[in-house]
Amino acid sequence: MAVYTQLGAEEMSGIIAAFDVGPLVSAKGIAEGVSNSNWLVETGGPDGGRFILTIYEKRLEVEDLPFFLGLLDHLAAHGCPVPRTIHDTQGRAFRFHQGKALALIEFLPGVSLSDPTPAQARAVGAALAQIHLAAAGFSGTRANGLGLAGWQELAQSCGTHGLASIDPALAPLVERELALLARDWPIGLPRSVIHADLFPDNVLMLGNEVSGLIDFYFACIDITAYDVAVTHAAWCFASDGRGFDAALSAALLAGYESVRPLSTDERAALPLLARGAAMRFLLTRAYDWMHTPAEAMVTRKDPMAFARRLEFYADPANAAVFNR
Repeated sequence: MAVYTQLGAEEMSGIIAAFDVGPLVSAKGIAEGVSNSNWLVETGGPDGGRFILTIYEKRLEVEDLPFFLGLLDHLAAHGCPVPRTIHDTQGRAFRFHQGKALALIEFLPGVSLSDPTPAQARAVGAALAQIHLAAAGFSGTRANGLGLAGWQELAQSCGTHGLASIDPALAPLVERELALLARDWPIGLPRSVIHADLFPDNVLMLGNEVSGLIDFYFACIDITAYDVAVTHAAWCFASDGRGFDAALSAALLAGYESVRPLSTDERAALPLLARGAAMRFLLTRAYDWMHTPAEAMVTRKDPMAFARRLEFYADPANAAVFNR
């Protein structure tokens, strides 16, 4: 989440009026993340409440919005802790403002964690498995634009010199690991809708309960266990990637398997899938580090935090973390 587009009070009021949720009371920009412009919006009146307004800026095709927003409504209808899309007065899930698509999403209570406990990690694992199962009846389809081919394109866009400007060890690491991933990426594993970005800031908690899974704008159809690997990389390390927490790892996997047990083949593939997950975030962070405008109200994220995770997963001695 971030703010690239600036909106005046009258513009914001006009946008909110189209959704019939009451008059605008306040709107506060949200700085976290790098992809879209977001505001926490409060409205008044009998149908008022709190919402997230998103203007879609980049890394998203408008043609994908029916998939993303329809998925939220499908999962919410199946009891998953996800926000509903608020449709406008004409029944549309998204609108346009100054040529950019926007949507209003239900606000869910809860807090994002910076220091999760094993009990909370277990709840997150179970919630992830719940959406994998609940999405089975969803008719939408979307390819993963940030799979192996996307990583290769990002590496080329960053270039050897660009990666070296972040850290001298980064370019050799990316070259080595991309070659291995291209050679060994698994085929034939179960596929489903995946979240693909389930970081702690995309999970809302009330105590040890998951109250909301949010930000589905990278959701797609891909290897189900890859989503487990992404979530493992996101939750089981210190934010700088230096410290691995074995207790969080075991709890996350146990929570997931309490709802959807992993097959033998899925479990065997997790070390390699985790290397891919680390590569994905290393490269998107590196690209954003190099290309985010200085004037954007955005917090850039350190690519080396995922380079360290990648080195961890690439060490054969650490493969055992996926065998509880």
